[in-house]
Amino acid sequence: MAKDMTLWWGSGSPPCWRVMIALEEKKLQGYNQKLLSFEKGEHKSKEVMDVNPRGQLPAFKCGDKIINESYGACFFLECEYMSQGTKLIPVNSSEKALVLQRTFEGNTLHQKMADVFMYNRRVPENERQESAFKRLKETLTGEVQMWEGHLQKTPGGFLAGKSFSMADVIVYPTVALLFRMGLSEKRYPKLSEYHKNLKDRPSIKATWPPLWKDTPGQDFLKDI
Repeated sequence: MAKDMTLWWGSGSPPCWRVMIALEEKKLQGYNQKLLSFEKGEHKSKEVMDVNPRGQLPAFKCGDKIINESYGACFFLECEYMSQGTKLIPVNSSEKALVLQRTFEGNTLHQKMADVFMYNRRVPENERQESAFKRLKETLTGEVQMWEGHLQKTPGGFLAGKSFSMADVIVYPTVALLFRMGLSEKRYPKLSEYHKNLKDRPSIKATWPPLWKDTPGQDFLKDI
C-alpha cells in the first residue's frame, strides 16, 4: 500500500509537512520519500518537474495518481483510507462543518505569513516600502489574533474541537513555523499551548523538520 507512494519534500515547508503528518495519521508509514534542498534548487530537478511541472514541493504520487497540492494530497489520503488510522474528517454534520471551516481558513493564515516572510524576496530592493511591509505585518497580526480567539472559544485543545482532525494536519505546520520565527508565546498563550501540546503527538514528532533540529529559531516575528 504505502510502498506504491512517493513523496518529494523539503525540510521546514508547511505544505510538505502536512502531507507527512497525514500519512502518519493514516498509518501509511513506509512510503518512498526523497528529501530535497530548496537552497540547492533540487525542487527544480527533472525528476521533480516530471511529477510537478511547477517545480514545487511537495510532489506526491500514489501508484499512477499524482496529487501535488498539499490540501488535495491530505484529502485524498483521508478519502482513500477512511477506515484506517485516525479519522480526520468527522461524520457528524456540525463537527464536519467546523473542521472544514478551520481547515480552509488555514490557507489564509499561511498566505498572510508568506506575504511577510517573502516580501524582500518578491519585491526588488528599489521598490520596497516600509509602509507596505508594515501593513503586511499588521494584517498577519490580525490573522494570528483571530486564531488565538478560535482556540479560546473551542474547548478540547485542538483547532476544531476535542479530537485531532484535518484542521490540525493542515494548520499545525504553519503555527509551528510562526513560533520558530519568533511569534510571542506571551502574546498568544492559547496558540503557544496548542503548539507545545501537539509537539509530542507521534505523527508530528516523527515528521519534525530535520533542519529545525540542527538550527536555532529566529526573532523575525517578535513584534507581531
